[in-house]
Amino acid sequence: MRKIKIGTRSSRLALWQAEFVAAQLKKFFPALEVELVHVHTTGDKILDAPLAKIGGKGLFTKELELQLARGEIDLAVHSLKDVPTDLPAGFEIAAITRRAQPFDAFVSGKFSSFTELPENAIVGTSSLRRAAQLLKLRPDLRIKNLRGNVETRLKKLDAGEFDAIILAAAGLERLGYSSRIRELLTEIIPAAGQGALAIEIRDGDEKISELVNKLNDAETFSATSVEREFLREVGGSCQVPVGVFAQIDGVRLNVRALISSIDGKNFVAEKVEVPLHEIDGLGKKLAKTLLDDGGRKILDELQI
Repeated sequence: MRKIKIGTRSSRLALWQAEFVAAQLKKFFPALEVELVHVHTTGDKILDAPLAKIGGKGLFTKELELQLARGEIDLAVHSLKDVPTDLPAGFEIAAITRRAQPFDAFVSGKFSSFTELPENAIVGTSSLRRAAQLLKLRPDLRIKNLRGNVETRLKKLDAGEFDAIILAAAGLERLGYSSRIRELLTEIIPAAGQGALAIEIRDGDEKISELVNKLNDAETFSATSVEREFLREVGGSCQVPVGVFAQIDGVRLNVRALISSIDGKNFVAEKVEVPLHEIDGLGKKLAKTLLDDGGRKILDELQI
């Protein structure tokens, strides 16, 4: 192939991600011409409401998939954590890049660590998963919804609207804001796929699949597949506070997972470690364990 078109959202972070994928492809295929096609998604247009109330993760992928289906782009680049676990018919995740920093970052102009936050501090986040785990650690915190791109969120913090905000560390690092990270919140379990990029293509497009397969990181693919299997089994989306993180350590896989109520008062959590040859179906088994241990009750109450 001489030329391909990559579909991407128009935010600075999304463009960084698409340009990263384009640069990696050109390393393997120097003669390849790559064009970026900017697509405005519903999730980018609606910024005054929490994702949980306006439709969830598909808001960031639907318009890109429409262009894929029409052949207007050859592939789409997403943050894997934004990709629904069940793709519409006709699409597939052909590659997942090597995972960057998976954890959330504590960002504040006033306080150097999460533990320094005063009582009733105002903390900004758009994620129910983050909010629930923050309240689990500090029930006194006042969680305030925070939407918009990374720059918008940082401006709101700097304007004094929040005492601190919580953002994905990978996004901050990719945009050159590493200095804004006061602390990595390793106690907070990340979203499935956090820190990795997904390359979505038309199902069965062998030429594009062969190209992007060069960018696939097998270790990240295996770990995030377990995470997404867990999320799929519990019905996780932006509407429920669920965290899951899998990490390969030599020949073993370590997984942490959590299902929580929105206020963080009721939760079930589990840690497991298994040999790599036993990871088939692990996400589903772990989900069943948490659901049976009280997670199903928590999720049922969230639907009321």
